Amino acid sequence: MEKLQPKLFSALKGYNGQQFAKDAMSGVIVAIIALPLSIAFALGCGVSAEKGIYSAIISSIIVALLGGSRVQITGPTGAFIVITQSIIASYGLDGMMIATIMAGIMLILMGVFKLGKLIKFIPAPITIGFTGGIAVSIFTLEVKDFLGLSIDKMPRNFFSKWGTYFKHLGEADLTAVLLGLLCIVILVVWPRINSVIPNSLIAIIVGTSIAYFGNLDVKTLGEIPKSLGSISIPALSVDDIFSLIQPAFTIAILVAMQALLSAVVTDGMINSKHRASMELIAEGASNIVLGLFGCIPATGGVARSIANAKNGGRTPIAAIFHGITLFFFLIVCMPLIKIVPLCVLAAILIVVSYNMFNVKAFMAYKKAPKSDVAVLIASCVLTFAFDLVLAIEVGMVLACVLFMKRMSDVTKVSGWKYLSDYEVDEENDTERLSLKEVPDHTLVYEVSGPMFFGAADKLVQLTDELTEDIKVVIVRMRGVPAIDVTAMNSLKNVHQELGKQNVTMVFSHVLEQPYQAMKSWIY
Repeated sequence: MEKLQPKLFSALKGYNGQQFAKDAMSGVIVAIIALPLSIAFALGCGVSAEKGIYSAIISSIIVALLGGSRVQITGPTGAFIVITQSIIASYGLDGMMIATIMAGIMLILMGVFKLGKLIKFIPAPITIGFTGGIAVSIFTLEVKDFLGLSIDKMPRNFFSKWGTYFKHLGEADLTAVLLGLLCIVILVVWPRINSVIPNSLIAIIVGTSIAYFGNLDVKTLGEIPKSLGSISIPALSVDDIFSLIQPAFTIAILVAMQALLSAVVTDGMINSKHRASMELIAEGASNIVLGLFGCIPATGGVARSIANAKNGGRTPIAAIFHGITLFFFLIVCMPLIKIVPLCVLAAILIVVSYNMFNVKAFMAYKKAPKSDVAVLIASCVLTFAFDLVLAIEVGMVLACVLFMKRMSDVTKVSGWKYLSDYEVDEENDTERLSLKEVPDHTLVYEVSGPMFFGAADKLVQLTDELTEDIKVVIVRMRGVPAIDVTAMNSLKNVHQELGKQNVTMVFSHVLEQPYQAMKSWIY
C-alpha cells in the first residue's frame, strides 16, 4: 500500500554533512541550468520573466517538502507554452491564474484517489504526437524574436502566424538573426566541449556580452520586477470558470505525466522508488500557490531532475537549495539579466523545441501499424494547427476506437470439425485422428478473444449453421478472458432464439470474469 507521506522524512534518515554538501552543490548547479530556461519559458507563455523564475522557486521548495520523489526538481517547462498562451489569449492573465489553481485542485484529487497509475494508459503515440506538436508551436512562437521582428499583435492561428512572418520577412533584423544563429551553434556544440557547465548559460553569457559590449541595437528583456506581488483571487464569471475546466484538466494531465515520468527516470538512476500519489498532491499544492501569485504552471522537469541526480543530489534538500539559489539570482543579478537579448532567449527555446520534437521517436513509427501512425500524426498536427486540448481529446478517442477495432479483429467464433464430415477412406488422416467424438445432433463452437460491444455481432454465428436435427449447441469459452454487457445481451438474444427452436445452449470452460458476469445476468 502506497504511503501518503512526503519522501523527505525517509530520505533524511541517516543524513550527514557529506550528503548535505553534495545536495547543496547539486541544487546550485541545477539552478544555473534552470535560470535561463525559466525566463525563456515565461516569455514563451506570454508573461513577464520573473513569473517564470518565481514559478521555479516556489514549486521546487513546495514539492521538495511534500513530494514523493527524492531528487525531483520542478519548474516551468515548454509543454505549458501552448496551453497558457491559449488561455491568456481567451481569458487574460486572470484566466490563467484560475486555470492553474483548478489544475492544482485536480492534481490533489488525483493523488488522494491514487489515480497516478492511470497516466500510463495514455498511449505512446498520443504523448509523442502532442509533444512534437508542442515543439512545433514553440518554434513558431519564437520565430518573431529570433528574426527581431516588431509586430504589435500576432494572430493566434498557426497558419496565420507563418503568413505574417512571410509578409514581414523583409523587416527582419540581420543583427538579431546572426546573434541568434551564433547562440544556436553554441547550444549545439558546447555539450561536446564541456558537459558540466550548462550550454544555455554559456549561450546567454556570450550572446549578452556581444550585444552589450558591441553596442548592438537588439531588443532586450528590460527591467524585471524583483517582487512577486500579493496573493489575489481574480473575479471571473461562472461561465468563464466552467469553460476553464477543460484547459485546467489539460494542465493537470501535463503536470502529472511529466512529473511521474521524471520520477520514474530518476528512480532508475539512484535505485529508489517514488510515491506517485504523494508526488501528485505536492505538484497540486505548488500549482495552487503559483496560481494565487499569478505564476505559470510548473511540474517535475526530466532534464533538471537528471542533472540533480548526476551531480550528487539524493534528497529533497537539493531542490530546496535550487529554489534558494534562484531567489538569490533574482534579487542580486537582475541588473545583468535585464540586458539579455530576446533573440538569445529565442535561440534557446528553438533548440529546446528541436529536442522536444524527438525525431528518433517519430522515425521509429515508420514500421508501426497504420493505426498507431494515424494517432501519432493526428495528435501532432491538431496540437500545433488547432489546440492542445482538442489534440488530446481526438487522440484518445481515435486510439480507443482503433484499440476496439483491434480487439474485435482478434475475437473469433469458429465451429468444430466433426468426424462425420470425413469419408471412410480418410480414417488415417492426421487431422481426423486429432478430433474428438461429439454426440449426434450437437454443434460445438469455440469462442476466443474478449467479448465486448465491438465484437458482439460475431455471436450471431452461433445460429448460422443451425438445422432442424440440432438439439444442443455447446459454446466453449476457455479463450474468453472478459465479456461486457453488450456481448451478454447478444448471448441472451442467441439463447432466446435457440430456445424458440427447442435447442439447449451449454457453456463450457468459462473463465472467472465471464462466469461472474453470466451469474449476475441469470440471477
